[in-house]
Amino acid sequence: MTTLLSTKLNSIDRGETQYYLGYTKGSTPTEEVTALFNECEKLILQAQDLKAVYDVYDFSADGDELDLGFAKIHSHSLGLNLKGCSRVALFAATAGAGVDRLIVKYSKISPSKAAVLQAMGAALIESWCDEICAKLKEKYNTNTSRFSCGFGDCDISLQRKIFDALFLTKRLGITLSQDYFMTPTKSVTAMVGIKDL
Repeated sequence: MTTLLSTKLNSIDRGETQYYLGYTKGSTPTEEVTALFNECEKLILQAQDLKAVYDVYDFSADGDELDLGFAKIHSHSLGLNLKGCSRVALFAATAGAGVDRLIVKYSKISPSKAAVLQAMGAALIESWCDEICAKLKEKYNTNTSRFSCGFGDCDISLQRKIFDALFLTKRLGITLSQDYFMTPTKSVTAMVGIKDL
């Protein structure tokens, strides 16, 4: 059964933000940069519109030929990730169009702010995906790491089947270009394997 989720996060992971900005581990931002982070965090948290949808499908494999329940694909990488699984939880998540609009706005007036907003947007969607994976683990005892098409030899064209299976444009307002880029840009699709014990 398809499940819809939404939430608002109260803060953004600074360590993750610094990682996306290219900071070396353990380095401390200056007072000026910290003030910029604080300002950008307020903007992002106001703009966030975190939504997600997930469903669970039966999974089977014959070597690298995988039947994901919503699509059939040849992938050694995904097969390794789902080894021993009998089901797969498929999900999509987005930070919303407001975050994109914010980044576009500041890219025209303040490149430094735009860079921080870009990094914080990435940190925000990562935290949201972590929260979804924690919910899936609690509900289904999912026990593989999350895997997205485009990783390894898993063809990015699988994205179209994911969109069709979860009705992502209708349910979350995410669109997919001919080159498989998602809008809003801070959006993720992924699978997590379930091993029924």
